Amino acid sequence: MKLLFATKNLHKLQEVEKLLDGLRLFSLNDFPDIPDVKENGKTFLENARLKAESIHKKLKVPVLADDSGLEVEALNNGPGILSKRYAGHQATDTDRIRKLLKELKDTPLAGRKARFICSMVLLTEKRTYQVCGYCHGFISFSPVGCNGFGYDPVFFLPDLDRTMAQMSMDEKNRISHRANALKKIKNILETMNEA
Repeated sequence: MKLLFATKNLHKLQEVEKLLDGLRLFSLNDFPDIPDVKENGKTFLENARLKAESIHKKLKVPVLADDSGLEVEALNNGPGILSKRYAGHQATDTDRIRKLLKELKDTPLAGRKARFICSMVLLTEKRTYQVCGYCHGFISFSPVGCNGFGYDPVFFLPDLDRTMAQMSMDEKNRISHRANALKKIKNILETMNEA
């Protein structure tokens, strides 16, 4: 089965390819003429569904789309669906982390509970599947580590005593929100192949 993963983010693509080993993946980088899908849903799941439906309609191929981000308890579950645009549309990962740490500067560790969430939609000719994956931790007081991307340098995992950015890709792929969602997608794909 050929599957289009609806992203232009090469880091995400590498993570997904690693977790869905044995499956040939295309990405939106293979279709440069496809315009960006406006993610104007109110939830991660709505945004993933918008992407999957829009791209499936144009290309008529099975599509896997995700929307993911960070929810911080002290920020009323923000930045949430605005995770990527948290510090503005042209902001870098460093800009977003700087803004997050500034907003949490007077918040003790106990109030820095956070979770990464990943909602995925798999759309085929016959069905639409929806799954979610989570990873729970805390926001650290400063960035640590140079692996990963996004908010990984400030997402601290107390059980492992390190941030996501201090983990190898293999370690991250065992516990991340995307990994947890993809395990469910992998089970769905295996069931489809057996049918």
